[in-house]
Amino acid sequence: MSGVFKALSDPTRRRVLQLLRKGPLSAGELSDQFAVSKPTMSAHFAVLREADLVHAEKSGKSVVYHLKLSVLEDALLGFAHTFGLGTSNDAPALKLKEKGTS
Repeated sequence: MSGVFKALSDPTRRRVLQLLRKGPLSAGELSDQFAVSKPTMSAHFAVLREADLVHAEKSGKSVVYHLKLSVLEDALLGFAHTFGLGTSNDAPALKLKEKGTS
């Protein structure tokens, strides 16, 4: 889980994940969205791969990245459970807070 949070700690990597929510993109397409060097983007991609948040697939001369949303969801749920959130006992309290009552 710490690898996931390391990956999420950087705003560039969070933006890459947001872009990939719309569908797979090549490394070049992703890099074009940022004002940083290709080697810097490559390092960001490596961190995302190490955290298992993205899957890289060779397509000709390009590398296409796919979001692994289930890994992100599992990490966030695990984090929430660490604090006792997301359990069935919390459901009524959370519903009350959403309605604006305590």
